[in-house]
Amino acid sequence: MLSRIVNALVPTVTAHAHCDLPCGVYDPAQARLEAESVKACMQKYAASDDVDFKTRAITIKEERSDLVKHHLWVLWTDYFKPPHFEKYPNLNTLFNEATKLAGAGGTKGTVDVAVADQLLGKIDEISEIFWETKKA
Repeated sequence: MLSRIVNALVPTVTAHAHCDLPCGVYDPAQARLEAESVKACMQKYAASDDVDFKTRAITIKEERSDLVKHHLWVLWTDYFKPPHFEKYPNLNTLFNEATKLAGAGGTKGTVDVAVADQLLGKIDEISEIFWETKKA
């Protein structure tokens, strides 16, 4: 009886895709928008004396930093393919540096606006390469 139930639940068709719904829509602007939000939270944090507001700013900044990493990882792992990495040998390094700048050692772990500016700079470099690949 149990084996029939288990067999009924096992999929009969296996689908292979890079995501649940391969839409093909990629854009580094998503990561940039979240990084701009991170920077704005840092600026508002620095400008406020309200402890509760500052706590909210930190919470939002950390959530947005995670979203930056997410959007960068999607580009890194789903959009860019081996020929891109061959043509742009610094691409892996750029993504590694950018995701670290959005992590605990970067914008997630500080309120230093200069770190947010560094992150935005890396995203701009990635964006430049991304749009070059779209021309090809």
